[in-house]
Amino acid sequence: MQLILWRHAQAEDGGRDLERELTAKGRRQAARVAAWLRRRLPEKFRVLSSPAIRAQQTAAALGGEVAIVDGLAPGASAAEVLECSGWPDVEDTLTVVVGHQPTLGELAAQLVSGRAAEWSVRKGGLWWLEHRARGAHGETVVRAVISPDLL
Repeated sequence: MQLILWRHAQAEDGGRDLERELTAKGRRQAARVAAWLRRRLPEKFRVLSSPAIRAQQTAAALGGEVAIVDGLAPGASAAEVLECSGWPDVEDTLTVVVGHQPTLGELAAQLVSGRAAEWSVRKGGLWWLEHRARGAHGETVVRAVISPDLL
């Protein structure tokens, strides 16, 4: 299974948390990262988004169908994201999860290092991870880490 942890792009400050929209800069960030992804994604993939408007708008930049998943809302745990995505048990599937900090950074740390840590994922940035079966245990491979300001 491949899992992309994509943090929502820059959003407006203030207001009700779930209703905050992307700024103009955030829309540009989401578009740049989505264009980079579209050139690399397989034909079939699925996109899961937090119910927050800023996450939905980020996910929408990819085009296609986006499933809104309450378990990805701000404040979700790393375990909830794993459960929602099906990691690592969904074979031959690439899943893009659009969510929030600190959850995505904590999940990246857990999957890559095997330890709890607070890693930062920049707004609009992503971690592309792959699970590979190796003997009795699997391993997580980092395929890419992207920040929108580098694209």
